[in-house]
Amino acid sequence: MTAQGFLWVLGAFLLALGLLIVIHELGHYAAARLCNVKVLRFSVGFGRPLWMRRFGPDGTEWALAAFPLGGYVKMLDEREGDVPAGELPRAFNRQSVGRRSLIVVAGPLANLLLAVLLYWFLFMNGVEEPRPVFAAPPAGTLAAEVKVGAGETARAVSGTPVNTWTELRWELLRRVLDRETVVLETIDAHGHIAVYRLEAGRLDSTALDADVMQALGLHLLRPDLPAILGAVQAGTPAAAAGLQPGDRIQGINGRAVASWHELVRGIREFGDNPGGNPIELDVLRGEQALMVRLVPEMVEERGGQRVPRIGIAVRDDPELRKNALVTVRYGMGDSLRRALTQTWEVSVLSLRMIGRMLMGELSVKNISGPVTIADYAGQSARLGGDHYLRFLALISISIGVLNLLPIPVLDGGHLMYYLAEVIKGGPLSERVMEIGQQIGFALLFMLMALAFYNDIVRLFS
Repeated sequence: MTAQGFLWVLGAFLLALGLLIVIHELGHYAAARLCNVKVLRFSVGFGRPLWMRRFGPDGTEWALAAFPLGGYVKMLDEREGDVPAGELPRAFNRQSVGRRSLIVVAGPLANLLLAVLLYWFLFMNGVEEPRPVFAAPPAGTLAAEVKVGAGETARAVSGTPVNTWTELRWELLRRVLDRETVVLETIDAHGHIAVYRLEAGRLDSTALDADVMQALGLHLLRPDLPAILGAVQAGTPAAAAGLQPGDRIQGINGRAVASWHELVRGIREFGDNPGGNPIELDVLRGEQALMVRLVPEMVEERGGQRVPRIGIAVRDDPELRKNALVTVRYGMGDSLRRALTQTWEVSVLSLRMIGRMLMGELSVKNISGPVTIADYAGQSARLGGDHYLRFLALISISIGVLNLLPIPVLDGGHLMYYLAEVIKGGPLSERVMEIGQQIGFALLFMLMALAFYNDIVRLFS
């Protein structure tokens, strides 16, 4: 990865992380203020404060700390120090179980509310996505067995209409997770409707560790763009060789080129022998035929693989784009309904996948750490604002759901304590809570270690 690419990924990740942490802690802060509990510190990050200012009606300390993976709101509490007699009614520990529960649950709810707002905006503004058109399925897959045809467009999954590739993927994931028989309805270019039954129960459990679409054999049909240059990046082998936007590549190393895919494949072949002869390109510039020689530069992709690059981009074809993409847009009311439904369904699916992992039915390889999340942040930001906002909504839901798990030190663990307090008729002993905290920290440490391990494996595998 280049220095510029690294800074792009880092910037997208820090923006996402900072926003989601602030939203979460603002939920706790707003609920505390609503319950008239005094807030001593609002911190983004843990550890030593790098920046701090004191302002607000209670002189709250607002801080940025050194370790950014989280944050906290520190409230007045007799268990953490002496509290002046006049402020005892504003201490957190003096509040009723209901008020304490409201303050604790407000953080995860703020993350879920943010997801609703983001989805609401996206549905109203309109999202441009690929049409669910299939390429020829690979041999041996479920889609190949039932003979799903290349060029067919998905219309519905088990009776639920789908308009985009994302909607198709979502509906399939939900049903494959339940081992259902998927009823896939398609339509071809001539208007012929077909119905296929995909026996998802036959998939190996490891199929869900990868892309569910790949496991089923359903691949997106990508438009075959002509090999015409849309851009030439400065300072690259293509620029040094004199290639220009608008040039049509007709051949590579004496082999005819009819599409952009064939051009890319020809350049990739240089990677098998990077010290070999220069690449020869047959170029048509207007009416003039040219021969251009250049040596690709080897650059490192995600995962450490080195691949050849010459610094060119394909020319956009508006007609092909129109046929390949669809803009999904809804009215204000329908968008809100869909946003609520989407947030709820993603939350439930997250919990179900966590349950499947605990039962051993799903691999813990699905747990991602900050490196993978940062990578996805950078990729989604490059794809455009709507993709980045969708990424933010998904991660915000994940943070909200994770914090509601009944693990001590998380918000859900505190709610578990309060439930036990209601059942018991009084607060739990300090010893019980101390043991719970130790267990919670151990579980959280193991979860973080596993997430970092998965990140490292993804980087080098």
